[in-house]
Amino acid sequence: MGFIDRYNEWLNCSELTKAEKARLKEMTDDERKEAFSLPLEFGTAGMRGVLDMGVGRMNVYTVARATKGLADWIGTLGKEAKQRGVVISYDTRRFSSEFAIVAAKVLAANGVNAYLFEGVRPVPMCSFAIRHLNAIAGIMITASHNPKIYNGYKVYGEDGAQMSPESTDKVVEFISKTPYFGIKQVSVKLDAESVKGLDGKKVHRHITVIGKSVDDCYFDAILKLSLSPEAVKERGKDVRIVYTPVHGSGYMPVTTVLNRMGITVNVVEEQAKPDPDFSTVRVPNPEEADTLRMGVELADRIGSDIVIGTDPDADRMGIAVRGGDGKFVLLNGNQIGVLLLGYILRRKKETGTLPANGAVVKTIVTTELARKLADSYGVTTFDVLTGFKFIGEKIKEWEQSGEYTYIFGFEESYGSLVGTHARDKDAVVASMMFAEMVCYYEQCGLSVYGVLQDAFNRFGFYVEKAKSITFGGLDGMEKMKNIMQELRNTRFIKLADTHVIAQSDFVDGVTYFNDREPKTEPITLPKTNALKLLLEGGDWICVRPSGTEPKLKFYVATSRGTLAEAQDKADHYLKYMSEMIED
Repeated sequence: MGFIDRYNEWLNCSELTKAEKARLKEMTDDERKEAFSLPLEFGTAGMRGVLDMGVGRMNVYTVARATKGLADWIGTLGKEAKQRGVVISYDTRRFSSEFAIVAAKVLAANGVNAYLFEGVRPVPMCSFAIRHLNAIAGIMITASHNPKIYNGYKVYGEDGAQMSPESTDKVVEFISKTPYFGIKQVSVKLDAESVKGLDGKKVHRHITVIGKSVDDCYFDAILKLSLSPEAVKERGKDVRIVYTPVHGSGYMPVTTVLNRMGITVNVVEEQAKPDPDFSTVRVPNPEEADTLRMGVELADRIGSDIVIGTDPDADRMGIAVRGGDGKFVLLNGNQIGVLLLGYILRRKKETGTLPANGAVVKTIVTTELARKLADSYGVTTFDVLTGFKFIGEKIKEWEQSGEYTYIFGFEESYGSLVGTHARDKDAVVASMMFAEMVCYYEQCGLSVYGVLQDAFNRFGFYVEKAKSITFGGLDGMEKMKNIMQELRNTRFIKLADTHVIAQSDFVDGVTYFNDREPKTEPITLPKTNALKLLLEGGDWICVRPSGTEPKLKFYVATSRGTLAEAQDKADHYLKYMSEMIED
C-alpha cells in the first residue's frame, strides 16, 4: 500500500474526530508523504516521533496499535503474566497523559492488568515500580530531552530494564499484524485530572491507579544509598544547591528526596511547573548551556557553586559548577560520571564497605578515565554496548551469579545509576548523590571543580567529543546505512595522521589488529551496528547509526598531559571524521 492509499484510509476512517480529519486535509504534499510512507519504527527503545496524524507519527492510533501488540505478546506468556500486569508512567510532554490512558484502556480490554500512575513520574520511578509490583512489563510515555514536537513510547521488561532485543522482536511481530483502527478499549471515563489522588484505587477491574505508596517505597530505597549522612547533617542546611527540573517530571522526586535528607534546594521557579512547550529553553536538554542558563543566573544571585538540571523524564542529569576563575563551567556526561564514581569509591573505601569483587559498568563510548579511577581502587571495569539496558543486564547477571558486586554504571550521554533499585538511568538518585557529594567535599574543604582537576592531574587530561550527522529526506535511513557499510568495509591503517592499532566491527563480532598476531580476536559483546578504531596512544574513535532516526553519531576520545593538547587532538579527530562522512 502506498502513502496515498494509507492517507485516504485514515481520511475516510469513521474513528477519527473532526479535528483530526481537518488536520489531515490541511497537510501539504510533503507532510502527507512523510507521515504516511513508512510506519513509526518500534525498536528496543520503543518508538519516538513527531506528534501528528499518520502511520509515521506519534498519535493515539499508533500508541493504541503498539499497546495492542504488547498485550498480544503478554497473552502468549499465560494468565499469570496478564495478571502481573504493566506499569504505565508518563512525563509532562504534550499528549503524554492521553497516550498513557489509551495504553491502559487497550491493555484492560485485552485482559491485561494496568498500573497507571496518578500523575507524571520519571523513568526511574517507572523502572522501580515494575520490580516493586512484580509487573511483567512497563510503559513510559516520553521523548526524553528531544524538542517539544516529539513524544515517545518506551517499553520495559519485567526486570525494570528496557525490553530485550529478543522480546522486542516478538512484540514487533504482533504490532505488524495489528491494524491502526478497530482496536478495542474499555469504556471507562479516564483523564489526567480524574485519576489524581486515587493511589491504590481500581478505576476498572483491570486498571489500578498507583501513586504515593509506590513513591514512598522508592524514596526509602534510594535514601539507603546515602554515603555521608554526617556531612549532610553538618552542611546540608547551609549548602546552596540550585535545581531546575526544566518543566519536567523531576520536580517532585528530586525536591522530595533532598528535603528528606535535609539538604536545602533552591528551585528555579520559572521552570518548576510542567510546560509541554518548554517555553524557557530552546530544547529541554540539560546537556546544553542554554537549558541551565536560568539556573546559573539564580546561582550567581544567591552565591551558589552548583547547578543541577534534569530532563523531562528525569533519567539524565546536567551539571554546572563554578570553576577556578569564578565562572560557571558546564560539565559533560563523562566528567559527571567520573565525579560520582570517584566519590562513591572514596566513601566506600573510607567506610570499609568497598566490596572485594566490586565492579563498574560503562559503555564502549564512555571515557577510559573511569577505568583508570576504578583500577586505582582495585575495582574491575566492564564495557557494554550503548543503551542502558545492557548495564541493567550486568546487574541482573551478577545478582544471579554473585561473581561481582555492582557499584556504579554510567554512559557518556549524562545517564547513570547508583544502586540497583531501578534498571535504567536515574537522575533523581544522581541528583541526590551529587548534592551529598557537595556537602562531603565542602566538609573536607574541597570544591567539586577542584576534585575533577585533581583527577586530571593524576591520570591525564581526558577529552571526549561527539557529533551527529542527520541525513534528510525519505531515503535518509538508506544513505546512513550505505555510509556505515562503506566504513565497515574499509580497513583503516592510518586516520587523521595517527596510526590505527585495531578496528572492532561489532556486526561481525571481530577485532582486527594491524601489527600483531593473531590478526583477529572475537568480541564477546552482542552484535550491534558499530565500528570502533583504537588509535596509537590509547585514543579511539567510534561510529554508530541511530536505530530510529537517519542519524549517524561518531565519538572521539583522547588523553594528553595538558588539557590544551587533549582538546586540540580531539578537535582534529572530530574535524577529520566530519569531513570524511559528509563528503
